[in-house]
Order: sequence, then C-alpha cells, then structure tokens
Amino acid sequence: MFLKTKEGIVNMWTREFLGTDVYHLVSAFIIYSVLGWVVESIYMSFCNRKLTNRGFGRGPFCPIYGFGGVVGYLILHPLSSNLVALYFAGAVLATTFEYLVGRLMLKLFGEVWWDYNEKPCNYQGIICLESTIAWGFYAIIIITFLHSKILGFVAGADTFTEQAKVINGASQVFMDAFGEEGRHARSAIGTNSLPLGLMVEVESIFEIK
Repeated sequence: MFLKTKEGIVNMWTREFLGTDVYHLVSAFIIYSVLGWVVESIYMSFCNRKLTNRGFGRGPFCPIYGFGGVVGYLILHPLSSNLVALYFAGAVLATTFEYLVGRLMLKLFGEVWWDYNEKPCNYQGIICLESTIAWGFYAIIIITFLHSKILGFVAGADTFTEQAKVINGASQVFMDAFGEEGRHARSAIGTNSLPLGLMVEVESIFEIK
C-alpha cells in the first residue's frame, strides 16, 4: 500500500506511529482480535456450560480486543521494565476503555454486548472488579511476551518438517547479541513459497533499552 506525498511515493506499511510501523500495528490488531475471541469464547463457554461464540458476527474476531490491545501497547510499553506499574496502569486503562466502549454501545445500539450485573463489585453492569484484575495481567502478557517474539517462515517441500530448527538459528543470534535481555517467544511456520524467492523470512519485535 503506497501513498503519494510531497517527498514522493511512500510505503504506508513502513510509516511509523508512536514508534511502531503500520504493518506491525495492523498485525497486532488482528492477532489481539483473534486471541480475544479465543479467551472470551472459552471463558463464556465455561460460564454458560455450553459452546459460546463471542466473535463479531459469526467470525472468530473481537475487534474491541484488537483495538484495546494496540492502544494499550502504544501507551504502556514505556512501563515494560516495571511490572507493578505496568499491572496497575494496564488495569486502570483497560477498565476505563471498557466503560467508555460500553457507554458508546448503549448510545448507538441500546445495549452492551456483555453483562456484569451478576458480578460482585460491578458498576452499571459494564465494568467489574474481576475484569479489572484480569486486565492488569493481560497488560503484562501483551507488553512483556507478545511484543518480544520472533516469527519465522521457512519455504520447503511438503515433506520438510524441521522449520523449528531453522528458526532456532535466528533465535540464537538474538540471544548471543543481547544475552538474557534477548529472551523471546518464537514461532516457526512452513510454507511452499515466499516473496522474491526467499527460503527463509524472519520477523522480530523487540524493544531496545
């Protein structure tokens, strides 16, 4: 996706917003939306004692988690080295966001798509203490785990199954360069082909302090 500006043709995917390029913000939005659907559906299925789809429409997608996760990362990542401050700031920020979204939904649709009226310490059925406590832990997971990872794609034949060993090499480079600070989550995916005929493509997200 390109945009014509006074400086010439600019690749929109590489444009930065608050220190993060658009490509990774969009990727994070999609990932958080799907992960939010997974967590929400599992939790509600447990509460309802039957399979419950909490997606937007019929799809495995909860955009409120995607938007909240991206905004939360942009605001909270400076606190990544202080887990206590990160926890409380994340809990307050997410609870505020949840309340504002709930009020907006009441105004636009006349209803909220969740109900905390039966939860202890709730306010107007929109926010509750249980969720506030959970939001703090989610903030820690997002900032310290999901945004310090390597995702590797390895092109090969259908019979090739050692993609993880290939990407382990990239992981070791970061560990050698940064030591304990370079520890991260790692995913390896096999594919039949990659852009430009590449055999390996590695995407990494790190915060250098």
